[in-house]
Amino acid sequence: MSFIEINDLSHVYHRGQADEIAALSHVSLKIDDGEFVAVLGANGSGKSTLAKHLNAILLPTGGSVVVDGMDTRDMAHLWDIRQEVGMVFQNPDNQIIAAVVEDDVAFGPENLGVPSDEIRKRVDDSLALVGMSDFARFAPHLLSGGQKQRIAIAGALAMHTRCLVLDEPTAMLDPVGRAEVLNAVRELHENEKITVIYITHFMEEAAAASRVVVMERGEVVVDDEPHGVFPCVEEMKKRGLDVPLASEVAWRLRKQGVKLPDNIISDDELVAAICR
Repeated sequence: MSFIEINDLSHVYHRGQADEIAALSHVSLKIDDGEFVAVLGANGSGKSTLAKHLNAILLPTGGSVVVDGMDTRDMAHLWDIRQEVGMVFQNPDNQIIAAVVEDDVAFGPENLGVPSDEIRKRVDDSLALVGMSDFARFAPHLLSGGQKQRIAIAGALAMHTRCLVLDEPTAMLDPVGRAEVLNAVRELHENEKITVIYITHFMEEAAAASRVVVMERGEVVVDDEPHGVFPCVEEMKKRGLDVPLASEVAWRLRKQGVKLPDNIISDDELVAAICR
């Protein structure tokens, strides 16, 4: 059994009302323990709705979501699921609630009734994992956007989560902040084997994943590795999506008759191909 199994999932907002919206339609996905999956889609494609199903913020209108053998519709498993799957949203200011960084990271474990000594260890370990140990006694409002987002990630890790779902976590950040967050997530995935589901509009971030899922009108239309997705430049643009710059440059050069491999997605791959 996969860590997360999404089976024929549908979700309808305002069901039965005049403004009814079908946000997800018969979505099926399996996500294995330790995977790094990027989820892409234009606005309104259903990707954020999908994210909220993964730790039972939303419940299915049809179909099911099963996390580590636990059905999200079973309220007896609600808190177990939310410990397994942590959510990080666009705006870290909406997730940080304490006046001191270490108190914010401790909030989740405290609400679970974790003993004080264990909370102290979880806070220290989580801050270390995202490179924020030196900021434990800082006021969050003094931090940069990237640092705040890393604190939000630490708060999820302190719950001993096995999976991080990040819903456009860098959308409000500058390039430096985006790099900070992506590097922290990659290190958690590579070193701690955390399962990552990363929703983003930034294609260079998505290219860091091992798998890319593309959504359109509430359905999954592509599910492949990055080298199988991003070279399809025209198809991605038809869906209202961009591709990494290297993929687009290679595509344009091929149209001009330059012989290049058709699976280029990174700057290094593009430079190497041109040099050859």
